[in-house]
Amino acid sequence: MSDDDKSSADTHDRRFFGRRKGHQLKRRQAELIETLLPQLAVDLATPAPKDLATLFPTAGTIENLWLEIGFGGGEHLAAHAAAHSHTGFIGCEPFLNGMAKAVALVNDNALKNVRLHFGDAMDLLRWLPDGALAGVDLLYPDPWPKVRHWKRRFVQDDSVAEIARVLKSGSVFRVATDIPHYAAWTLERVLRTPEFVWTAERADDWRKPWDGWTQTRYEAKAFREGRIPAYFIFQRR
Repeated sequence: MSDDDKSSADTHDRRFFGRRKGHQLKRRQAELIETLLPQLAVDLATPAPKDLATLFPTAGTIENLWLEIGFGGGEHLAAHAAAHSHTGFIGCEPFLNGMAKAVALVNDNALKNVRLHFGDAMDLLRWLPDGALAGVDLLYPDPWPKVRHWKRRFVQDDSVAEIARVLKSGSVFRVATDIPHYAAWTLERVLRTPEFVWTAERADDWRKPWDGWTQTRYEAKAFREGRIPAYFIFQRR
């Protein structure tokens, strides 16, 4: 089987993430997971509402929707939500410790425009209706460096197609990665998807983060270890 054939494997038969939990949660984090996360969680067991703004208590003020996939500790998600109160944000993260940090940030900053999905982003994408989103951010996805694990990389032909489906025309898909091979992998798969065009016109357009970027703990670690991130913006035709 070729690498491209592997990348097109049925996503129902693969996971894009490894372990679900790391160190033991702090008491307050555990309490918020039990009490607040159920209130913030997107219910994929029921059909998506016709008006997705109704997912948020401030539905009357929500003008558009944004998805962040793999938010880590939630720093970028929380800052983005705080700066754009008229945008509804859905954050997706399969790692419990990251979800616990994000729930605490939502609570501490009284963010009313955030909803969360603790699980596989592909399940959430399939749940969303066509043209529902103004933007999708994919931040530092697991590179799965071993060849036998490449089929677990989140950026695949089918996942990119799903992202294209849920984005409005003119909206953006943004990707940050500090792994050169994953950057090349991402460019190849997104650019062969006819619905997307890469917005970069010069090298600095992908060497510098997009406007409103908030550095994450993972990115700070990457810089300390000498890895230089790439920041891609693709526009939906």
